[in-house]
Amino acid sequence: MISIKNVYANKKVLVLGAGKSGTNAAKLLIKMGAKVTLNDRKNKSEVPEYDSLVADNVNVILGKQDASILDDDFDLMVKNPGIPYDNPVVEKAEQMDIPIIVEVQLASEITDAELIGVTGSNGKTTTTTMINKMLNANRTSGKSYVAGNIGVPATQVAANAGSKDSIVMELSSFMLLGITSLHPHIAVLTNIFSNHLDYHKTRENYVNAKMNITKNQDENDYFVVNFDTAEWRDLSKRSKAQVVPFSRKGNSKLGAYVQNDKIYFKSEYVMDVKDIKLPGEQNVENALAAIAVAKIKGVDNNSIKSVLSKFNGVRHRVQYVLEADGRKIYNDSKATDIEATQMALNGFDEPIVLLAGGLDRGYKFDKLVPNLSKNVKAVVLFGETKHLLKDAAEKAGVENIKLVDNIDQAVPIAYKFSEPGDVILLSPANASWDQFNTFEERGDRFIHDIKKITGVKEVKQ
Repeated sequence: MISIKNVYANKKVLVLGAGKSGTNAAKLLIKMGAKVTLNDRKNKSEVPEYDSLVADNVNVILGKQDASILDDDFDLMVKNPGIPYDNPVVEKAEQMDIPIIVEVQLASEITDAELIGVTGSNGKTTTTTMINKMLNANRTSGKSYVAGNIGVPATQVAANAGSKDSIVMELSSFMLLGITSLHPHIAVLTNIFSNHLDYHKTRENYVNAKMNITKNQDENDYFVVNFDTAEWRDLSKRSKAQVVPFSRKGNSKLGAYVQNDKIYFKSEYVMDVKDIKLPGEQNVENALAAIAVAKIKGVDNNSIKSVLSKFNGVRHRVQYVLEADGRKIYNDSKATDIEATQMALNGFDEPIVLLAGGLDRGYKFDKLVPNLSKNVKAVVLFGETKHLLKDAAEKAGVENIKLVDNIDQAVPIAYKFSEPGDVILLSPANASWDQFNTFEERGDRFIHDIKKITGVKEVKQ
């Protein structure tokens, strides 16, 4: 851990948001001698760390969040990434020229571990996990850790990682808006679609936020980027780092690519595509990104192949749950946009019974029609968007369409529609917030209901 106590000693810091990242940031800042106030709209019962925060001399203010809190003359704000910049407290802080950062930025300041950053619209968590497993395969010195948007507070990891370690940091667009000096030695861009426009307002803003991952890189660093669209290839030109492309379509042979169903890195054969355990084209792309990082770091091909041939996937990301009566069950609750569901559907050749639906963000689902018409035999739809998805399924000629209120009703109906040899897939194409607090909660409910019907245990990750 790099000692930067003098930087924050006696500084007044406002931590906005009492989630895991906020509470960890508050405790770290206290250790570094800062005077910390933690503010959240939540009540005391919703903040499990409340007593320990108070014991650490954090000034905890709960139950409301308004701009008057800034009358206390703060030197810095550490903001929860999900809090938008048009929040009244954030807006006033900007007007007062109070620096605003996020917890991953703070983490990057206190560690001398090597940082590897991963961002993109889809595939971040899977790619982050693949990279971490590869970097730990046959490692002789230090350890690789995951942190950030993957659900592990970056400050918690950074406080314990040393100079021989690596931190593979999943970075959302929200996080990347709040970095100043965070400097990954290797940055990865899996892809960019049109996500979170309710937060970023325009696609250009969203793309610019994503590209912050490489803004502090230089010629000694590496930018691993998907070369399968002209837009992404053009984005790579913004980086000062050495560009290492990956391409499922073989668009560049200067990095990781597929040719004749084999994976190469700079013309060196690595493994066959068929040996990747996770199904789907999106997971070939995730694997290529991970392979590019692993090869930069000198990981041998046998270790790479061993990881990818055994990896069952990350929970809620086209996660293989179990097999029952010849039916394979997959949980893709993380598919909170249309593109993620398209990728999931494209990953299977078997007949599919699809469960989908969720929060209505004003989208139509015509883009799904070609994917639904391929091999989807039935859809069971729930949530605010079920009628919109029904329109798309009808256009696709899906034979069986059923509308229900929730997942608990959807699972038994989906099972009845299925036969041996089929795939039952939860891939909602929507955020979960109409009925669940998180996509994880939605996926867990799906798994619970499937296990209840089948009596089969979930396959461990």
